[in-house]
Amino acid sequence: MRATGGEWSVPHSFECGLLDEDWSAAWLALPASAEASRGHLPAHTFSQAFTVDADVVRARLYATALGVYDATVNGARVGSTELAPGTSSYDITLYAQAYDVTDLIVAGANRLELTVSAGWYQGLVGAFRIPAEWGDTPGVRAEVHLDLRDGSRRVIRTDHSWTVCRSRIVAADLMEGQKVDLTAESEPMPVTLPAVQAPPVSWSPAPPVRATATLRAASAWQVSDSTWVIDFGQNASGWIAMSDLGTRGTRTTIEYGEFAYDGGDLQTRHLDSHRPGEPTKQFVQRDEVISDGSGTTFEPRHTIHGFQFARVTRDGAPFDPASVSMRVVHTDLERTGSFSCSDAALNRLHEIADWSFRGNAVDVPTDCPTRERLAWTGDYQVFAPTATRLYDVLGFSRKWLRSVRDDQLPDGRVANFSPDGRRIKLKLNDQFAMMTGSAGWGDAIVLVPWEMYKSYGDETVLTENWDAMVQWVDWAASNARSARHIARQRTQPEAAPHEQYLWDGSFHWGEWTEPVPRNADGSRANPLQDNPMEWFMADKGEVGTAYLYLSSSTLASIAVVLGKGEEARRYEELAAKVLDAWRTEYLMGDGRTAGDSQAGYARALSFGLIPHDQTDDAAARLVELVHEADDHLTTGFLATGHLLPTLSDAGHADVAYSLLYQRTEPSWLNMVGRGATTIWEDWDGVDLEGEPHESLNHYSKGAVVRFLHTHTLGLRQPADSVGWERFTVRPHPHANLTWAKGHHDTPRGRITVAWRVEGDQLEISVDAPASTSGTIVGPLGESIAVDAGGTVVRVPLAAATA
Repeated sequence: MRATGGEWSVPHSFECGLLDEDWSAAWLALPASAEASRGHLPAHTFSQAFTVDADVVRARLYATALGVYDATVNGARVGSTELAPGTSSYDITLYAQAYDVTDLIVAGANRLELTVSAGWYQGLVGAFRIPAEWGDTPGVRAEVHLDLRDGSRRVIRTDHSWTVCRSRIVAADLMEGQKVDLTAESEPMPVTLPAVQAPPVSWSPAPPVRATATLRAASAWQVSDSTWVIDFGQNASGWIAMSDLGTRGTRTTIEYGEFAYDGGDLQTRHLDSHRPGEPTKQFVQRDEVISDGSGTTFEPRHTIHGFQFARVTRDGAPFDPASVSMRVVHTDLERTGSFSCSDAALNRLHEIADWSFRGNAVDVPTDCPTRERLAWTGDYQVFAPTATRLYDVLGFSRKWLRSVRDDQLPDGRVANFSPDGRRIKLKLNDQFAMMTGSAGWGDAIVLVPWEMYKSYGDETVLTENWDAMVQWVDWAASNARSARHIARQRTQPEAAPHEQYLWDGSFHWGEWTEPVPRNADGSRANPLQDNPMEWFMADKGEVGTAYLYLSSSTLASIAVVLGKGEEARRYEELAAKVLDAWRTEYLMGDGRTAGDSQAGYARALSFGLIPHDQTDDAAARLVELVHEADDHLTTGFLATGHLLPTLSDAGHADVAYSLLYQRTEPSWLNMVGRGATTIWEDWDGVDLEGEPHESLNHYSKGAVVRFLHTHTLGLRQPADSVGWERFTVRPHPHANLTWAKGHHDTPRGRITVAWRVEGDQLEISVDAPASTSGTIVGPLGESIAVDAGGTVVRVPLAAATA
């Protein structure tokens, strides 16, 4: 192209992956393994030799699998993608990868090999280690396209001429680990061409999973003659790389975990799990390797672990901890935001929240990289607004949302987690199906796309999810009309007119994990296990109705964006009726709510449920409850991320900072003070006695660091702005802080903000691209427009600090 009267540009080109109808390769099946159970199935290697007689101009490998695969050409690894083709809801969606292998093809004889394991397709799933039920025939499909110098094209594809043999990976499971025998030999045999029920091939909008960093041991110590414990100094997802495997026949066992006693052994009991009434399921993350003495480096790339510590056991041979490093593995997200300030503890909090998200961003947003490793909808719904301030998560989120749509139940309910290897949508009488469709969890199908649209300005994410959003909100509204909570039925057999808009008659997880004191023996009350029926039947309608209002009103806004006028009016009317019902049932007057909890007020104020003339009273009551708890939070899973912004926006930044700076549990800085390197599931993940509890890498509580971006630094997008077309800088400083700085890479360019205290003045500097417009709001409410070339202002600090 050229501009009128201008010069021609340098030529550019692009290519895309094969469309589904362009594939000509056959599926090859993994041989059945009668002697191994699921979770311990061997990996197999598929091979094809081919000869190239002409110069290769370009070579592309296209590959996919029902399972996990890696590829080599002439013994050299292809690409840097890990855990390909990635997880999906395999009954509907299957992803493929394309690789440039031009430099790996040689003149003459070549060999392509694909090693395949069960992966997400047939491996163990969740805390209870239940085998995934996507199918019984893991397999692989691939083809190499060669563009030759003479202008011809040749395709090498998987077909009946390939061979297969058992690989040296004698067992592999993404959760439990990988066993490798480098001395093993296996004879190749003909392949089988199964009747595979595979969905059409798709191309993921997400970045691939890669090894993004390598960490050396921070310390190591021996706990017995043959066993070492290694501390890598950081909890993360990934695996061990070991360069010295000893002489031929030497066996090395590596066990992974998040906690080890100081100078003592690895401890994983806090990650054991069981269903109510069933025996404990022991937590296992274990790799084994038998050396062939060749000096090969061991990396178990058909599994992945969550860990900071590794226990290495090697009998009868020396071991050097310096031969071991940690490969940090997660989706290779592009960083878009930063934050730092004069307070080292807040910087560390931001750092561990960032690490926690990365450890859980492994192709999908998981709840923890250890015990469950499930992509719970509620977790990402809670954290997505924070994720957008740290990384470019648009493609990552779109990929996951496709699985949420794929797993949606026929009646419109959204599965608790997706991809759902248990396939609850096909088991509507299962007990877990009865626990599906919860407020705050299923609402992710509405709230996450809206957050992505607001952050990136891309309507595609709304269009893709529109039908699923409508089905979800319509189901929730229908359930509100047709079901009443049993307690309400008992006390008032005749329903009041407003009750048809109260969403209280179906299952809700509710606020979930509100802090409770520990018992004398150190155990924590667990309502789900201690009194499962009582907890299951509790009335959580205040939470449910609040989310029905939020999702229906958000859906109305989405309809406006998509030009769906009739639907916009319908959902506006629904939202108005739900809001009136919530106020009728749960608002007591003077801003008080029926539940009268920190979580309830934070949610009600954040969602706009409180009438304007009562918001000051509601905020004042929230402050009272904070003080009654000795300036500690009592919010749970859903409301914690809203707590500090809600307090600050209501004029109580001092109380918000009091909670943020709290050092005893429950608090964020308690985690920092006790040495956390990621966000804990429990506020006292490591208690005062030094004992661990629950997962030590559960990122949802890390949503607090959004407050550091939006309030401490002060950079935020107005509610009516999309894609950062406009922004506001309004810092909420604290007396402990003398400066803060950060940036955000928006779709329109980078916005950089810094402020510092100079005597009784607050100096604020802002640099932003010309394609966006910004306003600085000073402590006294004064507004200053941001110039395209950058702006520095000094305003009185009076009333600026909490």
